[in-house]
Amino acid sequence: MAGATMPDLASADTDAPTRRLQVDILQADDKWSALENASDLIQHAAQAAILDGPAAPSAGTVDVSILLEGDAALQVLNKQWRGKDKPTNVLSFPAPPLPVAVDLPGAEMSLGDIALSYDTLAAEALNEGKSLAAHLQHLVVHGMLHLQGYDHETPDEAEEMEALERRSLASLGVADPYES
Repeated sequence: MAGATMPDLASADTDAPTRRLQVDILQADDKWSALENASDLIQHAAQAAILDGPAAPSAGTVDVSILLEGDAALQVLNKQWRGKDKPTNVLSFPAPPLPVAVDLPGAEMSLGDIALSYDTLAAEALNEGKSLAAHLQHLVVHGMLHLQGYDHETPDEAEEMEALERRSLASLGVADPYES
């Protein structure tokens, strides 16, 4: 799977500078081939999760890289970066902030990287009675929000992040993942 640039991240003002989302996808585990439209699902979920905020450039390209792997690779990354020696569904690695705000037409801003495990994602979808596609889009949205500085360490943070996830997923036609 290769990267693709999504259409302009539209604003209501047609004279306003535009941003583009560049999503680079590396499929490193063949199991991901079972989901034929994974690239499209990822592209649309990533775009739905881009928020306007102080970290976003007003114009230019917003770049994110997504690694599609399996449990073994995610376990290694999880141990190395979070000290947890177990596989996980999604990991987000925000890009370090630039030393000076870049807000130039055509400037590129990297949000960071997301890694997803097919094995854990597929098992969770099955256990939770969700489609693989819907769960993938949820985890991409979740990862994108982490790249933009959102977290769920406290109840207030979790409530804010879940509300943003619900909004992004609703725009994709994906059911509320937190509804019991």
